[in-house]
Amino acid sequence: MRNLLRAILLLAVVLGGLWLLQPHLRQMFSAATEQRAIAPRGALADYEQTAISLFERVSPSVVQVVVQRHGSPIQGEDHAGGQQGSGTGFLWDGAGNIVTNAHVVGDSDQVMIRTSTGDVMPAEVVGRAPNYDLAVVRIAARGTLPPPVSVGSSSDLKVGQSVFAIGNPFGLDQSLTTGIISALKRRMPTAGGREVADVIQTDAAINPGNSGGPLLDSGGRLIGVNTAILSPSGTNAGIGFAIPVDIVNRVVPELIRTGRVPTPGIGIVAANESVATRLGADGVVIVNVAPGSPAARAGLRGVDMRTGTVGDVIVEANGNPVRRLADLTDVLEKTKIDDNVTLTVLRDGARRNISVGVVDISRS
Repeated sequence: MRNLLRAILLLAVVLGGLWLLQPHLRQMFSAATEQRAIAPRGALADYEQTAISLFERVSPSVVQVVVQRHGSPIQGEDHAGGQQGSGTGFLWDGAGNIVTNAHVVGDSDQVMIRTSTGDVMPAEVVGRAPNYDLAVVRIAARGTLPPPVSVGSSSDLKVGQSVFAIGNPFGLDQSLTTGIISALKRRMPTAGGREVADVIQTDAAINPGNSGGPLLDSGGRLIGVNTAILSPSGTNAGIGFAIPVDIVNRVVPELIRTGRVPTPGIGIVAANESVATRLGADGVVIVNVAPGSPAARAGLRGVDMRTGTVGDVIVEANGNPVRRLADLTDVLEKTKIDDNVTLTVLRDGARRNISVGVVDISRS
C-alpha cells in the first residue's frame, strides 16, 4: 500500500511539472521558425468582386482638387484651417472638364489637380453654381484622359441599395468607402441661400476631402456628388449627403456652356415659415412684389403694409402642393426660363389660378 501511494504521489509531481513546463514545451516543439505555407484562397464573394471591379474601373477618373487660399503657393494639403483646402473631383467629359463642389473651389484664384497616377497640373475654374454647391474646373488635356464617369439617374433610387464613394478623405487619395442609401428626398441649404431638393443621404463614410467626389451605384454609374456630412465632430458619423445626379446633369452642362446657372424666379419676396405659421397660412405668403416683375404683371398681391392685410398665399405650383418656399423653388427650377408657371393662390379666402412668367432673377 505504501508503495502504491508513493507511486501516485510521484505521478502527480511529474504531471504537475509537465503542466508548468507546457508553454516552454509548446515553444520548443510547435513554434513556426520557418515561413508558413500559404493557404489557398477561395473565390471572392460577389460583393467583393463588385467593389474591386468598380474601383479599378472608376478610380482613374477621380482626382484630387487642391485649392490655394489667400495667395499662398500650393505646397500640400492643410486640413486644419490653414491656407489651403482639398477636395475631390471627377472627369465629366473628354474635354478635361472636372466636376467638384462649389465650396471646394470657393473664390480661389488657383486650382491644382492631382490625378490617380500622381500627376499634378493646373486647372481653370469654368463656372460655379453656389445654389447647387457645384463647380466645374478644366484641365488642359495632356495625352489620353481616363474615360468620364458614367452617368446614372437619381429618379429611381431605393433606400437600402448599395452605394460606393471614391474620394480623398483628409488628403488620403483614392479611398473607397461603401454603404447604403439611408434616405431620399432630403433638403440641404447651400451657400447660395437656397435649398437643394431630393438630396441623397448615405451611411458610406464621407469625411472632409470627400467633397466633390462621386457617389456611385453598384454598376459604377454616378448617382450623386458627395457634398456634406452631419457630424458634431466634423468627421464621419454615418450621415452623409450627395447632390442627386439628375440635378448635376442639368447644372453642369450649363456651367460648361456659360459659366453660370440662371436663378429662376417670378419677382416676389416671401415671408419665412415662422411668419406664415403665425398667420395660420399653409403655403407661401407673398410679402412684396417687385415692380415690373412677372409677378407684378400677373397681378399677384403682397401684404398691404398700411393695414397688415395678407394678400396672396401660394398653395400650389403647376399642380404641386406648396407649403414652404423650397416647394415653390423646386417647381421654378424645373421650369425653363421664359416659360410660364401656373400658381394656385388663396386670395380673400378663394382659390384662383394665375399664370406667371419665369425669369432669371440673378440678372435683375
